[in-house]
Amino acid sequence: MINITQNQLQQLYEIDDYLWLEETIKLLKTKNLENLDLDNLIEELESLGRNDLNKVRSLLKQIIIHILLLEYWQEEYERNYRHWQGEIIAFRYDLNNSLTTTLKNKLIQELEHIYNVAVKIVSTKTGLSSNLFPDNCPYSLEQLLDDNWYSEKHS
Repeated sequence: MINITQNQLQQLYEIDDYLWLEETIKLLKTKNLENLDLDNLIEELESLGRNDLNKVRSLLKQIIIHILLLEYWQEEYERNYRHWQGEIIAFRYDLNNSLTTTLKNKLIQELEHIYNVAVKIVSTKTGLSSNLFPDNCPYSLEQLLDDNWYSEKHS
């Protein structure tokens, strides 16, 4: 679309959001700011930020889940410990590649909540009592992100 107006762009958003994105990028690249659909652009940027935060929360939760499985699910340890260790490595890699300073700070603020969710999942999955696990997260974010921390602790 050439010389798309703000009104046309708003309508396009409702019909084909991918084409809307392409047209918005063109407008930004040509610095044609007056024709931008700012309301939907703001909505999309906010959504992008939420998705990034949800992604790093989920990855951190998976790391904690697998560490808890390694530490507490003795019944399945011999059969699964290598798989759980491999999962920790994969999730750490993805998390470390996704983190920014701001996202890291948000994870620090939410670590206790993420830990509690992980405990609930592990307790449900294993049948272990949630009372078996520490009330507060026994791991720092730095430990959870460190490739060598858990492998050194349990070699």
